[in-house]
Amino acid sequence: MNFIYKKPKVIAEIGCNHKGDFEIAKELIIMAKNCGADYAKFQKRNVRELLTDEQYNAPHPNKMHAYGETYGQHREFLEFTAEQHAELKEFCEKNGIGYATSVWDLTSAKEIAALKPDFIKIPSACNNHKKLLTYLRDNYEGDIQISLGMTTKQEEETIINIFKETGASKQRLILFACTSGYPVAFEDVSLLEIRRLYDKYGDEIKEIGFSGHHLGIAIDIAAYTLGAVWIERHFTKDRTWKGTDHAASLEAPGLSKLVRDLNATFKSLTYKRQEILEVEMVQREKLKYREK
Repeated sequence: MNFIYKKPKVIAEIGCNHKGDFEIAKELIIMAKNCGADYAKFQKRNVRELLTDEQYNAPHPNKMHAYGETYGQHREFLEFTAEQHAELKEFCEKNGIGYATSVWDLTSAKEIAALKPDFIKIPSACNNHKKLLTYLRDNYEGDIQISLGMTTKQEEETIINIFKETGASKQRLILFACTSGYPVAFEDVSLLEIRRLYDKYGDEIKEIGFSGHHLGIAIDIAAYTLGAVWIERHFTKDRTWKGTDHAASLEAPGLSKLVRDLNATFKSLTYKRQEILEVEMVQREKLKYREK
């Protein structure tokens, strides 16, 4: 491979796993920091803007995970205000971890951009929202991360071209290989999409990431080895909690091990510094075959 491995950056995707409880959100930030994550990430929606009346008033598709009588009420229950997000950002900074958010609509993009986080994420569901893309391209100076789950190749090209128009793609665009499922079976993770993205867009964008919804942590190590600098995993305190994302999330022990293993892999991805390493000298002297 003709690229230099960068130190992996880990995003603990808290999302809505706080169950609408602000104190749980702050607790999860501290837990993510203690696990070694680089960023704690949330989600921001303007529910009335995002959903049609029909979608808002429909029942939640999985009643056992619903926090409201309708899907719209469920979504509103899990939302924090712009002011609360500002407080979360300040709380992250005070505790030595980065803050970030995925935005699902134009109003949310404006609210979060005003906070000036290091990056803003656009989820797979909204990566074809051209007004959202162009607003962030033109009115926000940080990096823009975009997941490519449930996205056609033509839609990918459209995304790239929007950012290429102003030269922002190479400077600020980070594409995430992703399969949109919760959880995702191993045969559907499709890790080689990381290499495809590098081969096709590597010279046109800033970096590649991997957003995983699978079980365990082995896949993430492979994703990093294939070139994903950013590793994003959903994070929760308890995988049995009410809510659809918990089952595909890591708890603290899993996230800690993921960070540990990614950093170990980063240290290991080198060539030998010399033909015989210092650590090998004793073994060579003791064990290497000698002609008699």
